[in-house]
Amino acid sequence: MKNIKLDHCVIHVSDWERSNKFYTQVMGAELITRPAGGFAYRFGENQLNVHGPGVKPAEVARLPVMPGNSDLCFEWTGPIADAIKHLEACGIAVERGPMQRSGAKGAGTSVYFRDPDGSLMEFMSYQS
Repeated sequence: MKNIKLDHCVIHVSDWERSNKFYTQVMGAELITRPAGGFAYRFGENQLNVHGPGVKPAEVARLPVMPGNSDLCFEWTGPIADAIKHLEACGIAVERGPMQRSGAKGAGTSVYFRDPDGSLMEFMSYQS
């Protein structure tokens, strides 16, 4: 089935201002204001819809995502050393890595860090 690709997934944040700053400045997202309130974080053709303070989602999973319990990987399109320098410049601590991992494009090198709510974030580079 080649007609299916990921459109969006959902995260939950506890503080809009803090999270909007992190996802735009550290992660490089485009900030989208949602008509029903709140925000989304867009990365090219993919999007993180965000549940947070004051937003009542129309439909939720059986067990809704909570702040701090997401685990997301983003492709870093340059060398992983540049990702580490970027995180350091943003004041974000690398928790693990660099280390060899496997992702959507095969073998890569990853570093792990946290968003402001404690969700696990990963930058993966496929450059050798």
